[in-house]
Amino acid sequence: MAALSADRNTTIERGEVRSYPVKGATTIYAGSIVCVLNSTGYAEPGADAANLVFVGIAREQVANTGSSGDMSVEVDCAPGMIALLDASGLAITDADGTQVFVSDDQTVAKSTSNSVKIGKLAYFIDATTAAVMLEPLTA
Repeated sequence: MAALSADRNTTIERGEVRSYPVKGATTIYAGSIVCVLNSTGYAEPGADAANLVFVGIAREQVANTGSSGDMSVEVDCAPGMIALLDASGLAITDADGTQVFVSDDQTVAKSTSNSVKIGKLAYFIDATTAAVMLEPLTA
């Protein structure tokens, strides 16, 4: 799957909400996977990239055209929330509880280069959609 270029209606159970400052010159779409870069603490779209940590699903679109931290994004981040996300490389034979990782800002996969954990497979829907029990960073 390609990275988002518009808002996405990601079905999730609403839970705890947190706000994170957004990296400069960055757009985060509503319904997208949001990560934070460990070294800066700024939110950015989910990606299979080094030093990112999954923090939640964006509640709103934020287009930060300014400097890092000029805008913030609210994310749903209660551990155990179920989100229906695009999937890559999953099959019906994958067991519930299989660890899945961020592939891009709307896609999870069973295996990625940088292993940015997002949660566990709650149940298999089809080859392109997975119900994921989210495990965001909560500290």
